[in-house]
Amino acid sequence: MNKVIVSTCIHPNQARESSLKMLLTINKIRIALFIILAFTQPLLVFADPVKKPESEISERSGSLIALQVCSGCHGKTGQSISNQYPHLAGQQKAYLRIQLAQFKEHLRKSANSMAFMWIFGGDLSAQQIDELAEYYSAQVPMKGEKSDSPLVRRGEQIYTEGIPKSGVPPCALCHQKGAIGRAEIPRLAGQHANYLNDQMIIFKHTQNRPNGQAMMVLTHDISDTDIRAVSNYLGSLNSSE
Repeated sequence: MNKVIVSTCIHPNQARESSLKMLLTINKIRIALFIILAFTQPLLVFADPVKKPESEISERSGSLIALQVCSGCHGKTGQSISNQYPHLAGQQKAYLRIQLAQFKEHLRKSANSMAFMWIFGGDLSAQQIDELAEYYSAQVPMKGEKSDSPLVRRGEQIYTEGIPKSGVPPCALCHQKGAIGRAEIPRLAGQHANYLNDQMIIFKHTQNRPNGQAMMVLTHDISDTDIRAVSNYLGSLNSSE
């Protein structure tokens, strides 16, 4: 019996199309994997303290926690990149200690507080809280970002002179000249403008910040535009430019 040999000839254009489709498929898989890792890696950073036994958490010093855990959002020296998370560098130690204790007790109730700090703060001991506050307060003070907003001058005026017609006193009376703060009153100079704005809106419209009664009263008579102005001014302090 004669064997019939069937030869198939693939046109060069068909070969190129086939290779292109395969390459696109591979790239789609790579992109999908990248997206999955991009969204799951941050979650693992915050999930890690929850999964670890309390004994492991308790063995860490405050500075080690700052470098291994807190740095994911606040940076290794407390100079955070995202304006969702505050700078902690050079913040007042007493203020940091109070805030960490309130996170531990689930007293601060903003979205980020509940999503991240409630989980993390719940495992901290009193000693670790003190060590964390010491670590961040000892860092070079937070650096602001230069702002071209026309509101900056208005913000400076409110900070130094208040709003007399509305009975709002100067912010500098409590937060000091240069907005450096003192003891339990926080440093504001160089803080993210967006973060400051969000916190003042929380003071103005909610009860979600313990020990914030004074700020709740003061922000009640400040317009949202003036809140943005003060935030932009404070966020521009200590900028490198």
